[in-house]
Amino acid sequence: MSDAPQDQIAQLLSEEGWQLLASLGPYREDQSFTLNASLRKQGHSPALVSAVLTQSRLRTKAEAKFGEFARQMLFTQAGLEQATRLNVAARHAQRFAQAGIRHVADLGCGLGADSMALASLDIAVTAVEVDETTAACATINLIPFPHATVVHSDATSVALGDADGVWLDPARRTTSTSGTKRIWDPEAFSPPLSFVESLAASGLAVGVKMGPGMPHDSIPAGCEAQWVSVGGDVTEVTLWFNAVARPGIRRAALLLGPQGAAELTSAEDFGGGPVAPVGPVEGYIYEPDGAVIRAGLVADLAVQLGGHLVDEHIAYICAPDAVDTPFARAYKVLEVMPYSVKGLKAWVKENGIGVLDIKKRGTSVTPEELRKQLLPAGKGSAKKAGQKTATLVLTRIGDDRVAVSVEPV
Repeated sequence: MSDAPQDQIAQLLSEEGWQLLASLGPYREDQSFTLNASLRKQGHSPALVSAVLTQSRLRTKAEAKFGEFARQMLFTQAGLEQATRLNVAARHAQRFAQAGIRHVADLGCGLGADSMALASLDIAVTAVEVDETTAACATINLIPFPHATVVHSDATSVALGDADGVWLDPARRTTSTSGTKRIWDPEAFSPPLSFVESLAASGLAVGVKMGPGMPHDSIPAGCEAQWVSVGGDVTEVTLWFNAVARPGIRRAALLLGPQGAAELTSAEDFGGGPVAPVGPVEGYIYEPDGAVIRAGLVADLAVQLGGHLVDEHIAYICAPDAVDTPFARAYKVLEVMPYSVKGLKAWVKENGIGVLDIKKRGTSVTPEELRKQLLPAGKGSAKKAGQKTATLVLTRIGDDRVAVSVEPV
């Protein structure tokens, strides 16, 4: 029997496999051994049982990205790791719809998340995928959408026909027998960034999803770069060209959370924009969302908050007042101390602290190791009844390391 993804997907596409998969409830690791034995006892082959249980596990894991749609979809492990969350894919699709794009070529469609979002807005989609197994999954996932067609082909050589928009989610991982490994060089992506730029140069409306750690100097001129954070987790930077790029916006941080969406933007190129003052740790300290940091908008946020940086190279902002902002977490400054393990240990003991949350920027201290050093044996970050809690922010101001006792707002 083979556990290769293509063999497992082939098993699922049989009538027996599809019906068996549909009969299963949410995957539970603690029941998998018993379920495996039970399904084999019913006469199902070991290969089919393995394929069904693997897919059931992936579907359950995929609910975080796809919600209830995951229950009818097919996944591969590598495809799920890179797949766009459905609420983010909807934002991508809205860009094309608002620009009046009628036909999008989704080059490197993966499992089809962005194609699903585009097709749901009645945009015609040609979903192109070079990997045969992934293309088979995308075909199943796009069955409910008559405007979507899956093509098994190389994204760099397929004819675009009458497509007036292109969406790309280049493969940024390599897959081997030991798992998947991330690629960092944009020219090693599949397709490479230079191919994306050539499409944009032809005048097509182009959007491309890249990893959020993409260096600013790798981002092409003439596009809008939008970092996206979902629930505080920075998931991507999207580069928008031509009709889908917004006039007057070079970089942006889009935050999606339970309270809705919020966005901070700048017309200035990277390295431009306001220069925030630098001042002492006082009043309230703000920890910007990762998308704000990645987009180089920390100084813009400091100005918006009426605050200052504690160090020009570190993404902590201080302001005299508590300001309600979606772009940062706020903490009230209680005490500023020099960083010293001995001094902090005495401070913990003197204040009877049993639970300690440690945040840090600009210092090599490992919070987990420091917590072990500061707290009495047997205590940690898990709160127990009656224990006093505290939060420490560790950072650097110039050459000096400091520890700031704070209270979350």
